[in-house]
Amino acid sequence: MRKSAQPATILKPLGDQAILAYLPDEPAALAFSAGVRAAAFPWLVDAVPAYASVGIYFDPARTNLNAVREALSGIKPVAPDSRAGRSHVIPCCYEMQLDLARVAEHTGLTVDQVIQEHTAAEYTVYAIGFSPGFPYLGYLPQRLTGVPRLPTPRLRVEPGSVGLTGRQTGLYPLARPGGWNLIGRTPLELVNVEDGYFPLRVGDRVRFQRIDEAEYRRLDGERLPSAISFLVSFQNRGNENQPV
Repeated sequence: MRKSAQPATILKPLGDQAILAYLPDEPAALAFSAGVRAAAFPWLVDAVPAYASVGIYFDPARTNLNAVREALSGIKPVAPDSRAGRSHVIPCCYEMQLDLARVAEHTGLTVDQVIQEHTAAEYTVYAIGFSPGFPYLGYLPQRLTGVPRLPTPRLRVEPGSVGLTGRQTGLYPLARPGGWNLIGRTPLELVNVEDGYFPLRVGDRVRFQRIDEAEYRRLDGERLPSAISFLVSFQNRGNENQPV
């Protein structure tokens, strides 16, 4: 279904080869981005949504800033399907953490309750940034929101670390400095720059599946599609031990 562009869309130059569109909210940004792509402008290089904004990049050899602004003012947003984007289940070992106790203390929950809340939610990838492939996932369950960043960021956060702060959770796909509260770690490889492997995209949905340290070692270095069969096997083993 197509809707006409809303006056609330604000267009501002982003350098001399891009325009940044500000939308009322995240769904509006995804719809606007889809509308730009659907228009298939010959000058379009890319349309990149991030939270409630969209960066529209153009080829300056084929158009100019004013022409792009005029074209974008007539965009008809394309409302995405409610299940648009891919769905991912990411295994997470919550035993491999550094800050669960800090999160529990701040939220007033037990450590097990923090884990239950984190795994119960489905998150949307609202932006990719900070470092290659780093997904900003929103939004945390209400009981997990409001935990501040660490007073002093760590100089190195290990690849696969799962963290949270404010209303967001996310994963460090590469070793980087970071100040988020680390509550677990995934064994999966989530970025490989040399291979061009970036499995998480804006609009995708993510759930976390709790695993133990043995399963972490079993899945170490796997990629998302390969991990699914292991997770199904792991879940089935758990179900076999449940009372019928």
